[in-house]
Amino acid sequence: MSMRVTFLGTSGAVPTTERAPSAILVNREGQRLLFDCGEGTQRQMMRFGTGFAVSHIFVTHLHGDHILGIPGLIQSWDFNDREEPLAIHAPAGTRKHVEGLVHAGGYQPGYAVRVHEVRPGSTALRGDDCEVRTFRTEHRTRSVGYALIEDERPGRFDREKAEELGVPVGPKFGTLHEGEPVELEDGRVVRPEQVVGEPRPGRKFVYTGDTRPTDATVEIAEDADLLVHDGTFASDNAGRARQTAHSTAREAGEIASRVNAKRLALTHVSSRYAGDPSPLAREVAEAFDGESFVAADGQKVEIPYPDAE
Repeated sequence: MSMRVTFLGTSGAVPTTERAPSAILVNREGQRLLFDCGEGTQRQMMRFGTGFAVSHIFVTHLHGDHILGIPGLIQSWDFNDREEPLAIHAPAGTRKHVEGLVHAGGYQPGYAVRVHEVRPGSTALRGDDCEVRTFRTEHRTRSVGYALIEDERPGRFDREKAEELGVPVGPKFGTLHEGEPVELEDGRVVRPEQVVGEPRPGRKFVYTGDTRPTDATVEIAEDADLLVHDGTFASDNAGRARQTAHSTAREAGEIASRVNAKRLALTHVSSRYAGDPSPLAREVAEAFDGESFVAADGQKVEIPYPDAE
């Protein structure tokens, strides 16, 4: 099952010619989840070919650079005869403001749009084999981060061992792999633990939105396959980062190191690095030994399973 992350907007509060306001689209085997929706997100979706069939929008907070793309996207879906309902998840206490975006200019969508308030430490969305959890972030307004966490997968099936035990090739293989015992023609019972290995971890994508470093991020991002963290400033602007409740590249790298992340992407890049984000890249590499990069608009990242060979 594929999981692809497309960075649609990676700028700080002020967009640049190269970076649009915040938006990230995750395509998990055809299910598209949009995290934040800054101005112009729908055009970025066209430009980078992500597809438009988004079922859920997850809003980290209500600053303009994270939400002003919502009205246009909602109306464009209507013009394209959308019928499927849309769910928008946003921090507790923001429902009326988000509904105002949905109905901007007195607009009434022709399809159902439901706004769900979420609190840190809760489950925003539960699917058949994954969930999106919220966690506390520290910004200048009500805010949350989101973690897409897949369930554990069954262990590897040992076909050779199963055949040695006399299990016939066919449906009984699947039954064992799904965790149920099977009875053979001679009356013997073969149990799953005899032919199925230990459960294998799923994948984990963590997006902080705008934030200072927090313990909650550390708790939820343990062993993240991709951690997307606020990296607005380099350390020579650490005071500005504290004042505006953002993180430096070094602080993001330190978080990634603490949680043993496999990859770290910095986003929400201040316009002062519009021409050259290399100071951020150098700084994060000094704090984190794993793979790290300053995300760019249009960049696509595939997230493999942790045990992929």
